[in-house]
Amino acid sequence: DKFRGSVSTLILKNGILRDGDIIATGSAMAKIKSLEDFQGKKIEQALPSQPVVVLGFEKVPKVGEEFKSYSSDAEARLNIKEEKKETPKSVMFVESDKKVLNIILKADVLGSLEAIEGMLKNLPQDKVILRILKSEVGDIHISDIKLAESSKSQIVGFRVKVDHSVSQGLKKYKIKIRTFEVIYELVQEVRLIMEKILEPETVRTDLGKVKVLVIFKTQKNRQIVGGKVIEGELKGGLKIEVIRGEEKVGAGRLISLQKDKKKVEKLAKGQECGILYEGNVKVQEKDILLFYTEERVKREL
Repeated sequence: DKFRGSVSTLILKNGILRDGDIIATGSAMAKIKSLEDFQGKKIEQALPSQPVVVLGFEKVPKVGEEFKSYSSDAEARLNIKEEKKETPKSVMFVESDKKVLNIILKADVLGSLEAIEGMLKNLPQDKVILRILKSEVGDIHISDIKLAESSKSQIVGFRVKVDHSVSQGLKKYKIKIRTFEVIYELVQEVRLIMEKILEPETVRTDLGKVKVLVIFKTQKNRQIVGGKVIEGELKGGLKIEVIRGEEKVGAGRLISLQKDKKKVEKLAKGQECGILYEGNVKVQEKDILLFYTEERVKREL
């Protein structure tokens, strides 16, 4: 809490917890500044099985940790274990065929943060690597904006506010902030961002083949040729590969189809046809024209 500091809810197992006591978990210590009951009212002491809100932790302890009281700061600090934080590898060291999404994650409470991190790590990462550069409890501040700008990161928040100081930063750095009230929606949005990073995949579909029987007319890069559909079916707007012998010798596109000197939309196997072809190579008799489509398809994780 930006006004009160770290706020933690504890449940006492044994003894009595009083205002001013020194306590510590494995990750954080506190000299208790204030005790509150579940209704937010100040109390002088807490008894076993009583939930109590504690102000005074130097940083937010982890959910599920046990705490004890100590006679001095020095004794309490001996209980704290140093965390070894892994430094994220630079994007430069990621394999060339891999994409990376850096995110800065902010949440209202540590329990939410840990749950979101766990769900994000379960997202498929064989095509796009998800790197959480910063994971923290609290509102979104200008320091988060600056980090996002320098590291090319996305900022996502769960049940947090955007500090008023950020508005100027957004104009300067042009960083987009996404905040959510539902964890599932946050995770799905991150998944969509990861998928947007992937280049669309080009899917080719072969539709038919024509054997060229005669060349009627040749003009610049266009020809009118006659042929027979030997496989599949034809329709307008298709792309063409020109096969001579066993090799591809050129490419082009189908401008229009004719049958008995009349324009048609489709032709089936076994039918003879006239084709207005446009391409980068002159078609010859006995060439095979392979007709196909190409479609850009969105890739998924």
